[in-house]
Amino acid sequence: MDCLFCKIINREIPADIVYEDDDVLAFNDINPQAPTHQLVIPKRHISTLNDIAEQDLALVGRLQYTAATLARQAGFADEGYRVVMNCNERGGQTVYHIHMHLMGGRNFTWPAG
Repeated sequence: MDCLFCKIINREIPADIVYEDDDVLAFNDINPQAPTHQLVIPKRHISTLNDIAEQDLALVGRLQYTAATLARQAGFADEGYRVVMNCNERGGQTVYHIHMHLMGGRNFTWPAG
């Protein structure tokens, strides 16, 4: 598989890892859109949100829990933050391995644009 995030998981390419457990990896985005911009990914490859199966529900919940935990650790959970998942090209997905963007440390507006 030639997936960028799988290569990061397998340590084939470097990343600034901020969290890791048996199922989840989180690292700083190389093109941050906020003072804190981390990507939270499952270690198991799932291409898009459309590919999430019922057996993945606990894993996807673990991603959300990890994002909230990282927001608390970064000190902006109570102020507010943004968690985004994009799906497919028109949804803004550029790496086809599901991931959450955790962004904090600035004000966000809606719609995002």
